Amino acid sequence: MPEFGPLVSTAWLAENLDRPDVKTIDASWRMPGSPPARGDYDARHINGAVFFDIDAIADRSNPLPHMLPTPAEFEAAAGGLGVSHNDRLVIYDDQGIFSAARVWWTFRAMGHGAVAVLNGGLPKWRADGGSVTSESPAITPATYKADPQLHMISDADDIRAALNSEQSSVVDARPAARFFADAPEPRAGLRSGRMPGAHNLPFGALLNDEGTMRAEIATLFADAGADLKHPVITTCGSGVAAAVLSLALETIGHRRHSLYDGSWTHWGDEGNAERDFPVTAGKG
Repeated sequence: MPEFGPLVSTAWLAENLDRPDVKTIDASWRMPGSPPARGDYDARHINGAVFFDIDAIADRSNPLPHMLPTPAEFEAAAGGLGVSHNDRLVIYDDQGIFSAARVWWTFRAMGHGAVAVLNGGLPKWRADGGSVTSESPAITPATYKADPQLHMISDADDIRAALNSEQSSVVDARPAARFFADAPEPRAGLRSGRMPGAHNLPFGALLNDEGTMRAEIATLFADAGADLKHPVITTCGSGVAAAVLSLALETIGHRRHSLYDGSWTHWGDEGNAERDFPVTAGKG
């Protein structure tokens, strides 16, 4: 097979769906306050697709939402879904490109190279004539071996260093109203605003009306203030939408990117000291 990912088309998946080395994963997820996506998966999903629960396949010892699981936890979860580290994985969600990018990033952070996001997700799959089913797939447990790629994961110290450097950019995928503190955060206990020096590129700006990735990715990052000659750290509310930015960077061949796991749920916590986790508001 030719070079794989980071995006695949609905036509590619339709042609390769029945290959034994191609595994399809539904990564649909909902924001806080909405019913979980599992019910929608049970009602309709691409034939053979297994469901990846972002909130369950996570570091459950961490109070922050859906933090990256330990390698051992991930190996057990992926293997339990019938996924081997040798498989080619196609990740999709039911919004176009949203939470699928987070699961793509999770597999990449665990060292899985042959993983791609379905461009346009389930909506485009159905629009292009792809069928769905409510039938649960038969899962044969597999052996998964993780190879963590720590350079893809950033923490608060990395953010502080990047904000004080001209050699890297921090790009926030939240909507502009939340970034500029014109709208509150959807989670309680978080301050409103942004990291001083961060740039804003709402993840939706990267997508066409049909939910596929736009072609003008480099221009959009540049217009947001990010210098793609240097590394980029992506961030958002809780590490989901940030992965759409990471996927976009990978799509244009920009490999020097990492994701701030925890994102604003970590940085913006009301209990954080301002000197260590500064927050600013407004457009000034």
